[in-house]
Amino acid sequence: MNPLVLLAKQAIENYVKEGKMLSLLSNLPEEFLTKRAGTFVTIEKDGQLRGCIGTYLPTRINVAEETIRNAIAAATEDYRFGPIEKEELPYLSYTVYILSEPELVKDYNPPTALPLVCKQAPLKELNPKKYGIIVKTMPIAFPNGTDVVFNGHFVAKSGLLLPDLEGIDTVEKQISIACQKGGIDPIREKILIYRFTVEKY
Repeated sequence: MNPLVLLAKQAIENYVKEGKMLSLLSNLPEEFLTKRAGTFVTIEKDGQLRGCIGTYLPTRINVAEETIRNAIAAATEDYRFGPIEKEELPYLSYTVYILSEPELVKDYNPPTALPLVCKQAPLKELNPKKYGIIVKTMPIAFPNGTDVVFNGHFVAKSGLLLPDLEGIDTVEKQISIACQKGGIDPIREKILIYRFTVEKY
């Protein structure tokens, strides 16, 4: 088992059984102790999703700590599922993703209808098999360039989708699902799209 996957497994089992955060293991490869990056941890049970939570930018001192925190969150905080129980532990499998720093998709132009998104964002910029995406809302701008910020505040909505997911084989579908996850209407709301790659374990 890959050391990072084993770390996620041990972090979850330790937390579910004892309610304690796992300490860093000294035998981890140096790259996981020196590199900072966002990570996602996916948990499956009998081939079905059981939890998935992560960070697209680093929030901890290294990839190992990021993985520990996100593994525990995936096991206990994914609102779509209840917390994992001790009895489930033998039947779980884990995938860990290390994310590259997101980069803005520069060729994107706001569509008048969602199907046009694909035409505005060429495959050289977006490819659901190679790139994950983050869709974020931004304030509506008047023609003179001033932003509309209601009550002095603008809370951005965002949706993230990892790359190479089963059944997501077009840019249009990838953007549509990311928007759904973030509660975003890509026709009525002004959006930015970022792409990222992953190292998958």
